[in-house]
Amino acid sequence: MASTIKDSTSNAVSPQNAKPTIENPTDFLHHPYTRAALPFINGGLAGMTATAVIQPVDMVKVRLQLAGEGARTGPRPSALGITRDIVASGKVLDLYTGLSAGILRQAVYTTARLGFFETFIKTLNSRAESAGRKVTFAERAAAGLSAGGIAAMIGNPADLALVRMQSDGLKAPEARANYRSVFDALARITRAEGLSALWAGATPTVVRAMALNMGQLTFFAEAKQQLKQHTSLSTQNQTFAASGIAGFFASFLSLPFDFIKTRLQKQQKDPKTGSLPYKGLVDCARKVAKEEGWLRFYRGFGTYYVRIAPHAMVTLIVADYLNLLTK
Repeated sequence: MASTIKDSTSNAVSPQNAKPTIENPTDFLHHPYTRAALPFINGGLAGMTATAVIQPVDMVKVRLQLAGEGARTGPRPSALGITRDIVASGKVLDLYTGLSAGILRQAVYTTARLGFFETFIKTLNSRAESAGRKVTFAERAAAGLSAGGIAAMIGNPADLALVRMQSDGLKAPEARANYRSVFDALARITRAEGLSALWAGATPTVVRAMALNMGQLTFFAEAKQQLKQHTSLSTQNQTFAASGIAGFFASFLSLPFDFIKTRLQKQQKDPKTGSLPYKGLVDCARKVAKEEGWLRFYRGFGTYYVRIAPHAMVTLIVADYLNLLTK
């Protein structure tokens, strides 16, 4: 499609009619700075599109992770039950609580992780081609881990605001913050708890992002290459199948860290003691394992997979389409 647009433009502007001072409109698209920025722009747009689609699933996932905190034999809600309760107590649109934070998070986090991953892979491809070999799985994994870690640090404030907005409805009505938007949440959290509070849970967030990125992007690239070599599936079906495979590994590897991240980002200081329930990643993991059991880390795996797999599919498909348009 990109070549068709380019050809049409070239035919429309003939040498006789073109003015020396006017450049071909497609030159901007192929400018070195534009080419360097496109992976980030396309990645961000793809991530925001995917978040708008799966936000209700993410809302239910967070509520599942926060249910029965601190008790081994606490409530065992289901995804369907939580969805029913949310709708029954308010409106269907309550499932989209925190959407502004989710969109902002994708605008920052996915823009960075897909942009850096694509940039790293291009560099690895160039080096591999000059050495007469192919990019290895280990190299893809390193690219995924690096891109995920960098992006997570940048996107942590928006991620924290998203968790706070989604967990606010679990509090008693008089204790709720009732954030108006993600920017209102960020401003109020900063005023009440300090700027450093925006990076609460940053360690598990980074580890989660590295695990998720390795599972999603690395296994997606590897699965797509294997499917291309060993099957007769169409390119579209290869993308769908590889996305499903990548979604499983991304979910399995990252859910325990996502669980701890949610707990750490949701916690606030006790008004009486001034202390936090958890001191950090290790302390949270130890307390949850002791008080709630090891299986609690994988509570809501089905919901999490339903959130991760479609998000991965929509993100990767939209990113592929945008890359085709801007090729």
